[in-house]
Amino acid sequence: MSADRVDLMIVIHSLRGGGAERVAVDLAAGWQARGCRVMIVTQTDDSQDAYPLPDGVRRSALGLAGDSTGPLGALWGNLRRIQALRRLVRRHRPAIVLGMMTRGSVLAVLAARGRARVIATEHTHPPGQSLPMFWQRLRRWAYPRADAVVALTRGTAQWLDEHLPGVHAQVIPNAVRWPLADGEPVLEPPRVPGRRRLLAVGRLHPVKGFDGLLHAFSQLAPLFPDWDLTILGEGAQRGALEALRDELGLAERVSLPGRVGNMAAWYGASDLYVLSSRAEGLSNTLIEAMACGLPCVATDCDTGPREIIREGLDGVLVRPADDPDALAAGLTMLMADADLRARLADRAADARDRFGTMRIMALWEQVFHGRSV
Repeated sequence: MSADRVDLMIVIHSLRGGGAERVAVDLAAGWQARGCRVMIVTQTDDSQDAYPLPDGVRRSALGLAGDSTGPLGALWGNLRRIQALRRLVRRHRPAIVLGMMTRGSVLAVLAARGRARVIATEHTHPPGQSLPMFWQRLRRWAYPRADAVVALTRGTAQWLDEHLPGVHAQVIPNAVRWPLADGEPVLEPPRVPGRRRLLAVGRLHPVKGFDGLLHAFSQLAPLFPDWDLTILGEGAQRGALEALRDELGLAERVSLPGRVGNMAAWYGASDLYVLSSRAEGLSNTLIEAMACGLPCVATDCDTGPREIIREGLDGVLVRPADDPDALAAGLTMLMADADLRARLADRAADARDRFGTMRIMALWEQVFHGRSV
């Protein structure tokens, strides 16, 4: 067998941060540990990677990232990406090509169909996805031609089945890495005696609903003077969120430290986790928080939280999703009741098993070998 051959080729735009990018690295590590030869193919190089590759996992950077100018430029750029990926497939002859997210999945089908087993994956819920019509049409063509299509949630799988004729999507949630591994940057959480922390984590992006969370917390701050809110993450909305925080008079009660790599320490130093998203694929951070034994309040957006939280048993779901008053009411229930927080936290830790790596890897193995999950 050729020494240049790989068993699994994972196609993704970059490793700059995000749920799908972390899943790509975790899958690469898991299969490499099982003796497989794994390659991750990205459009970008490693200069801005948020997730380092495990030893033994190869990286091929196509160097074809960047915005295109106009429809013709976009078409030419994608043709170059397909050609470059096709050359890699011919050279390394992977048994499986795994596309991550819509664009990576479409490129994988176009480049590797007929040469390898091709698996497409959706990591967001399409109705809440901002995807150009060009890519929507390509997805409609490509996904029925993949050997398998995988979604993170039952809701997304149902949408794919209903809107893409010929697709029968399977559901594999993200795994939680337990114990959580530390990475860079390391920032120790402040621990102030007598203060309680409400924690939120995610990209500083409108879809995460942090503006609504700030409005909800502004109602709660006078009622719970010993609670503070920390929002971890980075993104384009930082300036707007900081301005809103200050406008609401919360500068002393709300902090936005940025992105941190030592998440276990922050979960451990918090009393309650909140997910305020308007839309979610699944939510790695919600699973992590529960695995760390944190009681959680989450908005009941179309997909994601309702397939993680077992309502009334290990967390609270808030309806409607984009309503600061409803979010404030859900948070009040737990912020005011330490016994309820403790009861929910005890069962939240079940997430370590429900979303454990061994269970999730077994589901992927079935798909890789052509069996239904």
